[in-house]
Amino acid sequence: MNILEKANKIVYERAEEKERQYGPFIEGMKRAASIYSGMTGKEATADDMYKALIALKLSRQSYNHKEDNLLDAIAYLASLNDFLNSK
Repeated sequence: MNILEKANKIVYERAEEKERQYGPFIEGMKRAASIYSGMTGKEATADDMYKALIALKLSRQSYNHKEDNLLDAIAYLASLNDFLNSK
């Protein structure tokens, strides 16, 4: 299975399982933005949070190649796309 197929499984086939454990991912990004804004006094949006997580994964990748870094970055990008298309 290639990395795109793995990302697809994470984002689209395991979504219901993850929602039971952590709540809906998009709602989690909105909540994280609210918490970040409250902590820092700087306004953040849900798509800012997606971008921060993508940046974190790419930063980690720049130090050491691990497929998991790239897999998570792809999954976050796919989820960001879904979020932006749902507006």
